Amino acid sequence: MNVTRTHRRWAAPVVALVAVAALVGLLPHMGFTGGSKAPLWTEKGAHAQNVQMQIPDWVRLSREAKPAVVNISTKFNIESQAGPQLGGRPDDRSFEDFFKRFFDEGPRHPIRAGGSGFILNANGYIVTNNHVVENAADIQVKLGDGRELPAKVMGRDPKTDLALLKVEATGLPVLPLGDSTALQVGEPVMAIGNPFGLEQTVTTGIVSATGRVIGSGPYDNFIQTDASINPGNSGGPLINARGEVIGINTAIFSRTGGSVGIGFAVPSSLAKTVLTQLADHGKVERGWLGVSIQPLTQELAKSFKRGDSSGALVSSVTEGSPADRAGMKAGDVIVEFNGKKVAKATDLPGLVAEMPVGKDVPIVVMRDGREMRLNAHIARLEDESPVKAAATEGQGQLGLSVQPITPPVARELGLKVNEGVLVRDVVEGGRAAEAGIRAGDVIVEVNRQPVRTVDDLKARVDKQAKNEPIVMLVNRAGQTMYVAIPAA
Repeated sequence: MNVTRTHRRWAAPVVALVAVAALVGLLPHMGFTGGSKAPLWTEKGAHAQNVQMQIPDWVRLSREAKPAVVNISTKFNIESQAGPQLGGRPDDRSFEDFFKRFFDEGPRHPIRAGGSGFILNANGYIVTNNHVVENAADIQVKLGDGRELPAKVMGRDPKTDLALLKVEATGLPVLPLGDSTALQVGEPVMAIGNPFGLEQTVTTGIVSATGRVIGSGPYDNFIQTDASINPGNSGGPLINARGEVIGINTAIFSRTGGSVGIGFAVPSSLAKTVLTQLADHGKVERGWLGVSIQPLTQELAKSFKRGDSSGALVSSVTEGSPADRAGMKAGDVIVEFNGKKVAKATDLPGLVAEMPVGKDVPIVVMRDGREMRLNAHIARLEDESPVKAAATEGQGQLGLSVQPITPPVARELGLKVNEGVLVRDVVEGGRAAEAGIRAGDVIVEVNRQPVRTVDDLKARVDKQAKNEPIVMLVNRAGQTMYVAIPAA
């Protein structure tokens, strides 16, 4: 499936391009006050159920919504070789091919890019996609009234591709948030954004499907729409017939780089807790159960004495995890989690992730045709995304990226160690490469001090004297060795 993020990149002096998306379902009592008594967002009210839809007044709705939709322009440092990183997905190459067909050249340095966003709060909070602002050295927001303001990233969440920005302004127009959980297939929707640099573009369509899994991550739960979404629409709002944001436009399915009527938006039901945590803490903390799961096909259901294929089949349980301590076993079928039915395997990751760390959660599983009730104490999901390890500004970059060694990572890579940090990438010609560090090495000590986390590594490196080498103990394929990284 060729899914392309609707983020737009160009080489100077190509005009900045922007993107659109929509956000929904944020409850007022979950709002971030940020020093003010006003909530982070507003709502028009509950989405009425089973109400006969009338023809939307798109003229009025677009006139009211456009002032709160913004153009986001970003600039990337010259060492950011490929501009914004979209996760190494195949659609990255598709985007480059698309760019070359229309401009007859690839991106040049300095890299400029753009996307869309919308104002969530009158005090300057703006929602967009993570891939629009990731690795950006400079972010400028153009408001509907023509003002251009610098923006600060309050927090990013790559797993759901959401980001929260802040500009220094008050009294801004806002878009109210709706309830994406009440969306119905066939419901009319409108997207607003800046496709191909064409500002304040409005397109309409319907909700084609909900709960779409497109392979972008463990929390896929996209709204699919045939409202035209193109490069430059990323981060903008998808609006329902009541003028409420119910999704954030994020990606398209395309073999040409342009819209073919299949676009995807992050629903507000997923975004609500993410944005709240980004506003409060600048990052997202998720719960962890410690199981690997798979869909329960009809054939498998018969083998596990199930009358239907609902639920999530447990294929493995991580030793020492909350699931293991709760007594869960491979072959169990999770049918209920914290009082909510688990209809399919893709339902479970989101349910677990939104659980507070330390919460005791009741779980219902089917084992050999019998119902069993378990209780799991939810742990924290450790960040598995690669993290660049840099020295202090005076010493320069080490030239490598690392990530924590979590049980799933260790199992996936067949690692025989459970302490240290894993080297994911090594920059050719960098200090680490010159010393012989390789991708796949596990750094367990720096200057004879143990390294258990990425923060440990950064702290050890930053303390090193500028004119002295850094001595690392690394584990490579089960063998340990000392490596000296030359001074900067």
